[in-house]
Amino acid sequence: MADCPFEVLFLCTGNSARSIIAEAIMNKVGAPGFRAYSAGSQPKGQVNPHTIQLLADLGYDTAGLRSKSWHEFTKPGAPQFDFVFTVCDNAAGESCPLWPGQPMTAHWGIPDPAEATGTPAEIALAFKEAYRLLNQRIGIFTALPIRALDRLTLQVKVKDIGRMAGATTVKAD
Repeated sequence: MADCPFEVLFLCTGNSARSIIAEAIMNKVGAPGFRAYSAGSQPKGQVNPHTIQLLADLGYDTAGLRSKSWHEFTKPGAPQFDFVFTVCDNAAGESCPLWPGQPMTAHWGIPDPAEATGTPAEIALAFKEAYRLLNQRIGIFTALPIRALDRLTLQVKVKDIGRMAGATTVKAD
C-alpha cells in the first residue's frame, strides 16, 4: 500500500449518482488519509441534478464534481490507485482497465437512485438511501487499520463491507 493518502476510485457505469456520492463522502470523511475519485465506463457527461441537490443540502462542496470516463485515469500522470470499488452491478460485470500497481478491488453495489420513480419526495428518498448506504460503508472502511492488516485480511474486509445490508448482487450471465 502507498503512503498516505490512499488513492481510491469509485466506479459506476454512468458516473452520475452513486460513484459521485461516494467520491464526495470519501473526500470529506476520509480526509486527509484518503483521496477519492469517481468515473464511469459510459459516463452520462453530467452529474444527476438530484445528486448535486442532495450533496449541497448536506453541506458538500459540489463545484468540482463531474461525470467522467474511467479512461481518464489510465493516462500518464493519473493517480495510482490503492483501492478500486464498483458501486453498481453493471460496472462490476464489465471488463475494467488494468490499473497500475494492482489496487485492491471490491464490489459495493447498491440500488441506483437515478432509476427511482414516483413523487419528488420518493426520488429524494432513494438518493438519501444511497447516501446512507455509501456513508456507512465508507465510514467502516476508513476506520479499518489498513496499514496493520495483511493484504489477504484487508481484501476479505473490503469485500465484506460490500455485502452489508442494502447490497445489490451482481447477476451472473
